[in-house]
Amino acid sequence: MKTLSDLIAEGVSGRRVLVRADLNVPLDGDKITDDGRVRASAPTLEALADAGARVLVAAHLGRPKGEPDPAFSLAPVAERLGELLGRKVELGTEAAGDGTVVLLENIRFDPRETSKDDAERGALADELAAKADAFVSDGFGVVHRKQASVYDVAKRLPHYAGNLVLAEVEVLHKLTNDLKRPYVVVLGGAKVSDKLGVIANLLTKVDRLLIGGGMAYTFLKAQGHEVGRSLLQEDQVEQVAGFLRDAEARGVELVLPVDVLAATDFAADADYDVVAATAIPADRQGLDIGPESQKLFAAKLADAQTVFWNGPMGVFEFEAFAGGTRAVAEALVKSDAFTVVGGGDSAAAVRALGLPEDGFSHISTGGGASLEFLEGKELPGVAVLADDPTEGGA
Repeated sequence: MKTLSDLIAEGVSGRRVLVRADLNVPLDGDKITDDGRVRASAPTLEALADAGARVLVAAHLGRPKGEPDPAFSLAPVAERLGELLGRKVELGTEAAGDGTVVLLENIRFDPRETSKDDAERGALADELAAKADAFVSDGFGVVHRKQASVYDVAKRLPHYAGNLVLAEVEVLHKLTNDLKRPYVVVLGGAKVSDKLGVIANLLTKVDRLLIGGGMAYTFLKAQGHEVGRSLLQEDQVEQVAGFLRDAEARGVELVLPVDVLAATDFAADADYDVVAATAIPADRQGLDIGPESQKLFAAKLADAQTVFWNGPMGVFEFEAFAGGTRAVAEALVKSDAFTVVGGGDSAAAVRALGLPEDGFSHISTGGGASLEFLEGKELPGVAVLADDPTEGGA
């Protein structure tokens, strides 16, 4: 695939360049609470603008219902992006003068962006392509989506991989084709159902799998333990029991918490006790892995040569229940392994806990895309970039 460097070498001064970025940041009202994705996107936009391109940025925010909604406006993002670039970023509809950056309003305000109908998506892609001379895909967080501004527009313009997408693809290929062992994966987050495919695939590849977060309770239930009022996906217990059998058959070490912080309520100030993971009281819910689990997980990461981590170990947004996530993150910072933080809540946790981002080999900007790649799925927004970008046309 051709890259941003190739495009700039070809010359972009005066040319209109459409960039699909991932600017899907969390907001509190109109205040950005974590600008990591904006900061990650800035270098590509700056490189194009500095080279004289007329940059038009397409991005989404949240999940509006296919119509304009002020709650999902990209206005706060335009302001923050302008601060980072040191130049005003307007919300507009067309690329402006040489060296300018214009941000389109939330592309998901148009229902055609996410339509399953090829013709509907194609019509929006035609409109986007008419605004540009070249397309740069730099939103790794959306490349697993077959959407108009991700996939279809790339079939209509000379297209290039931005630096973010290129870096992500290189890292993921390293995780699948050039990894050093022991290979340890840490999975957390709320629901095991979100990670069924990736767990099934990873059990054929990893040496050790550590399970924390809300999803751990479904594993504990599958082992025959009661989990009180902890998050439980009862309909997944049989599937998870199959994972436990598969791991044993393949010689994969599957590690679960040995103790948890069992709280009275789901609240930042809830009372809690440290209890064995196999003895959670009926009226309590686990909100984090316990201190012995933290030590166990750190020990299981100590000899790793390759680590992929996706999903917090507990409700890290509550200070009292952030210890497990911090322990895993700190173990990775201390590690000499090739360490990849798989985007999403894990990346947000690293920043929220004040840990050094350069302490990890790579922090992904796309949790869902990373997981789908590791699940063995093709990423449409990456596959389309491998086509000959000189052909253009759809």
